Formats: sequence, C-alpha cells, structure tokens
Amino acid sequence: MDLVPALEEPLQQPLKAVLGPATAKVMAEHLGLHSVGDLLHHYPRRYEERGQLTHLADLPMDEHVTVVAQVADARLHTFASPRAPRGKGQRLEVTITDGSGRLQLVFFGNGVHKPHKELLPGTRAMFSGKVSLFNRRLQLAHPAYELLRGADDEAVETWAGALIPIYPATAKLESWKIGKAIQTVLPSAQEAIDPLPESLREGRRLLPLPEALLKIHRPHTKADIADAQARLKWDEAFVLQVALARRRHADAQLPAVPRKPAPDGLLTAFDDRLPFTLTEGQQKVSREIFDDLATDHPMHRLLQGEVGSGKTMVALRAMLAVVDAGGQAALLAPTEVLAQQHHRSVVEMMGELAEGGMLGGSEHATKVVLLTGSMGTAARRQAMLDLVTGEAGIVIGTHALIEDKVQFHDLGLVVVDEQHRFGVEQRDALRGKGKQPPHLLVMTATPIPRTVAMTVFGDLDTSVLDQLPAGRSPIASHVVPAADKPHFLSRAWERVREEVENGHQAYVVCPRIGDDIDEPADPKKPAKKKSPEDEAEKRPPLAVLDVADQLAKGPLSSLRVEVLHGRMHPDDKDAVMRRFAAGETHVLVATTVIEVGVNVPNATAMVIMDADRFGVSQLHQLRGRVGRGSAAGLCLLVTEMPEASPARQRLNAVASTLDGFELSRIDLEQRREGDVLGQAQSGARTSLRVLAVIEDEEIIAEAREEATAVVEADPELKGLPGLRTALDALLDEEREQYLEKG
Repeated sequence: MDLVPALEEPLQQPLKAVLGPATAKVMAEHLGLHSVGDLLHHYPRRYEERGQLTHLADLPMDEHVTVVAQVADARLHTFASPRAPRGKGQRLEVTITDGSGRLQLVFFGNGVHKPHKELLPGTRAMFSGKVSLFNRRLQLAHPAYELLRGADDEAVETWAGALIPIYPATAKLESWKIGKAIQTVLPSAQEAIDPLPESLREGRRLLPLPEALLKIHRPHTKADIADAQARLKWDEAFVLQVALARRRHADAQLPAVPRKPAPDGLLTAFDDRLPFTLTEGQQKVSREIFDDLATDHPMHRLLQGEVGSGKTMVALRAMLAVVDAGGQAALLAPTEVLAQQHHRSVVEMMGELAEGGMLGGSEHATKVVLLTGSMGTAARRQAMLDLVTGEAGIVIGTHALIEDKVQFHDLGLVVVDEQHRFGVEQRDALRGKGKQPPHLLVMTATPIPRTVAMTVFGDLDTSVLDQLPAGRSPIASHVVPAADKPHFLSRAWERVREEVENGHQAYVVCPRIGDDIDEPADPKKPAKKKSPEDEAEKRPPLAVLDVADQLAKGPLSSLRVEVLHGRMHPDDKDAVMRRFAAGETHVLVATTVIEVGVNVPNATAMVIMDADRFGVSQLHQLRGRVGRGSAAGLCLLVTEMPEASPARQRLNAVASTLDGFELSRIDLEQRREGDVLGQAQSGARTSLRVLAVIEDEEIIAEAREEATAVVEADPELKGLPGLRTALDALLDEEREQYLEKG
C-alpha cells in the first residue's frame, strides 16, 4: 500500500552536528538518542523545585542523588602517601548545607584542584553523586557539580522558584548535562511537525506540539507540565492507534471465502458427542466467531480467556465449522510439547470424527495431522501430502507449518495459540498459504488489561472468556517461605505424597534444567557478608535434574518421579507426557515447558521452586495446570526471599487471587509497560514515553475511536502529511525492533 510522500522531518538532524561528536556518542551509547528529535522527545522523569531536590536531611543510602546546597566549609588536607608524587597526597573535604541538614563531599588526588578553586564557602551549586557512609557520616565521593551563579536576591528567588526537570540519566550522563543539551536544541522545537489533525487538537483543546515540547522541558508552572503531558500522551496514543487502524482497514479490504458450517455436518456430530454443555461464555464467543467466519473478508479475532476457561474447545469448534464448509484449519502452537498435547487432546475430543479415511471413522470424519520440525521424514512427508490433497481437514503444528514447502489444499482458518510468542510477520506468513487470506483466530491464556489489548493487539477484535467450565475446581495457593520456615517445605513434600496416596499426581516446577556448569567462586576474592536477599538472588536457580534427584532419593522416594525439559529429544518428551497423562508417573519435575496447554485432569498439586524467579502471569499460567478435574487443586509457591522483599509481595498477590485480569494489572504496574508491549514483537511500539497503559485507559480508548474515524475518512492520510511523517517514524522503529529481536 503506497503512501503519498510524508513531510520532510526537520528534527532528523544528527546530534553530533549540534552537540559535537563526544556528547553525541555518549547520548547514542547510553540513552539511544541519535537525532535532535530523539533528544526533544527524551522527556523529564520528574520535576523538582530548586532547593527542594533531595533534602540533605533525608538522603537515601546507595542511591544516585541530586542536591542543591550552599558550601559551608572547605578544607584541603595533605597526608603521607607512598603512591602520590613526592610522597604527599591531597584530600579536599567540603561541607554543604541546605538548611535541613549537612553533607560532606570528598575529592582526592588530581581531582581536588578545580573544586578547591570553585567550591568556596557561600557558593551555591547543584551536586550529584552516590550517597555512601564513611565514619558513620553520609558523604558523596567525587560528586559531579554545577555552580549556580546569580548573586542578586531577585535572580536567586526566581531561580529557587523554577521547576528543575530531572531527566532519566546514567552515571556517564548527569541529568543537568542532558538538560544543557536540550537547552541547545530547544529552539528547533518550533519546527516540529504536528501529527494531530487540527480539528482533533482544537476539539480537545490540546497544545500545539512545539508549545508542548517547550513546556515539558522548560515549565514555569505545574499547570504547564500537566498541559504538555496531556498533549504528548495524545501524540503517542493517537499515532499508534492510527497505525493499528490502518492495518485493520487494509485487512478489511482483503477478500476471504465465507465459511458457513453445513447444517448437519461435522460440527453438529461433534456437539452431539460432547459429554457436557458449553458455558454461556463459550456459546457467546462461538457465535461471534461464526458470524465473522460467514463474512467475505478475513476474521481477525483475539480470544483471551482465563487459564482453563475452555478456549481450546471454542477454537476446535471454529476449526470444525471451517472443515464443514470445505476448508482446512491450522493450529499453530509455540512449542513441540504443546503441539503434541493439542494434537492428543483434539483427537481424544473428536474420537471417530478424527478418523477420516480410516476404518471405523464416522461418515462426517476428517483427518487430524501433526506437523513439527523434529518428525521423521516419512511421517512428515505423509502429513504434508495429507494437507496438499485436502485429506487432512485439521493440522496442528509448530513453526514448521510456516515453511515454504508446506502447502494446503484450501486453508480457511489459522488459529495461533499464545500470540505473544509469534511476531506479526510470522502470522502473516501463515496467512499467505491460503488461496485467499484465511480467517485468523489468536488465543492467549495471559489475561490482558483492556488497554494493553487495544495497544498490542489493536488490529484484532477481542472476545473474552471469563467463566470457568462447570466441574472445574478452585485452586488453593500458598507461599512457602523456605528460608524462614524450613519445616514448611518438608510439609509441602508431605502434601505431595498425600495427593499421590489419594490417587492423584503432582508437578514440581524449577526455573533451570541443570546440566550447565555454574562458574566457580574466585578464591582470590574475599567473601563478602551478604544480606539474606542477596544470598537468595546470587544463588543459582534450582534445577530440574538436581531437584528430581534429591526428591527421588529423599522426601518422595518410593514414588515414580520423571523429568521433562526443553532440551530432551521430542520423542522422549512425548513419551514422558504420555506416561504422566496415563497416570503411570506420580510426580513430573519440569521447567516451564508445561506452562500452557498441558492438560492432565488427574494432576492436583504443583510445587513451584524459586517461585520469585517467575513473572506474575507465568505463575498464574503454571498454576492453571492443576485443578483441571473434579478434585481441588493446590499450588505451593516456594521462595527463599525475605518477607519484606518486593518478590515476596508479588508472590502474596498471586496466592491471594485467582483472577488473571487482576493479576495482569498488578504485573503491569510492577513492570515497565515496554516489557508488556514488547511481547507483541513488531506488533506495537515498545517505547511509550509519557503514556501509561493502565492509567491512561481513557485516552487510549478515545484515540482508538478518533484514529478509526480518521482512517475511514482518508485511508491514505493524503490530507494529513504531518501524521504520515510521525507514522513513518513509528513504523521504522517497529521494523528496527523486530529485526533486533530476530
């Protein structure tokens, strides 16, 4: 889709032309800033009123601080030093005060000459450095500083009342150096091209972009900051939503074959053999999907559902509807374990309906094939033959499905499981295999707050399954503090034995496999005394192979314990999963390969070792593997982290609720949005600067509406060259990030 040329962006001038090569190099290396525009969009993290930066009375230990204070005293000491020239070393001690407290600064060696001349008693300056403790007194060693000139009272008063922008900085680049560089390029803000249509800007009373940039970097009042942020949030939300709206618009122009299920075909036969009724939610979402499948442009739907809410059942019914209508359906899974698991459960659910072309197959039956990268040549060749001839109505596989060699007879529907593991490009590659673009259903078991769904998956319509099917049991979750209360861990293994004695099975999950070699400690370095939190952090994560060995010899001896991890041969993995599913294995010690899709209803207990090393959403996913049958589930989160640590609080949050949407909000609040958005790979910009996906829900929703209207009225954006420029910059950034992620 060719676009009209965008306006030339005047802010593309490289920083080295304006700030000189040395500063530009540090900015590029440490902050990723290359052009004048990049620097203008490097917004302050917060603002301090002068004299109210960090008060000396409440300095935090071991943190980088910036203080404004007056020199009270400065003394140069000379001392004997064999390493100094002529055997004498120098140390400058400067005491500073801001009225709330005093702080000592120290400078050594060659670093004393400049401050000795400049930091005279009475001088005011801004100081920046890391707070440390020496002789039970707080000090800054070799701080960077900036003298504050302007002696007359009025100048000092104006200066003291001004708002100081504090920029995201690094040890190599202090906040005020960034501020100085911005001062140099700020006049260029007048040339910034405004991406917002004038009608939108005026209708929402937003500042013009040049004015917003001036006010965010040089505010006179707090109202200036609020106005500037409101405007810049709209830029981020709107440009991103326009990119997504254009993708939706382009997709809607594509032709697709409508797929309406035959009235008494495969789907009806399948529904008739179900031993349970679908939940209301499953029926509602199925109707939305069937309505989409019946149209002549491709469905693009995101199906997000709680762990265990029956997404696979909904997806399978959609696949059967397409097979009924003469097409084929492909289910793309992120791992071989999951592809095999899906294949097994689909064949099980369908029974004789999955035996098309075989003796004993039903008259409506189709063939269900598996295709993964590690299959033997003969099996692979047969699966590919079944696809190209149309013999197989359903194929379940991994990335192997995307390969050029794989051809379909008539691909009508693509179901992608766990979308965040596939980039948009991979999704498109599979869509290119149909005679016309196939319909697309994307499933995720990671509940996503509405705003993230609008941002990351903004090119998809969303359906949510939030009811659990009847007969599913609640899962009790508890934190096991192994360091504070070792007897709790012994009790955990007793609980596992009890579950097995009652005829059930258990998972033990570890963060690492364990056949790698840990680095030996350096004997030359003296061992430092560490806090319990440090100890827990520094210890290598517990490993599957070690833990399985210890359990088999110790607390779980006499039980049948097996291991499962990603480096095993696919046939071995499959054999282990089959034995576990058949109930032959009591305890499966695994990595997160079991995180999604693994369905063994008889497994009722899970012990997650070093649970603090997993993310909130991941813990919720893992926990969803138990309680899948009629017996209650139990999940024990084992940690060595101390009680007050953020890691423990995160685990307490997981233990306190089974609501995945609530947990996803907690998760998002604890991480940078970029981490969450970055999961979409090239689906969305990860560098949100002022927009917060949780707090700015209203702006994102309104920006989506405005963007949809703008794109419907002018899909090529011919009348909005400024918006086109911003869009080009955004899409370039996306492509770059996608390539970096490989």
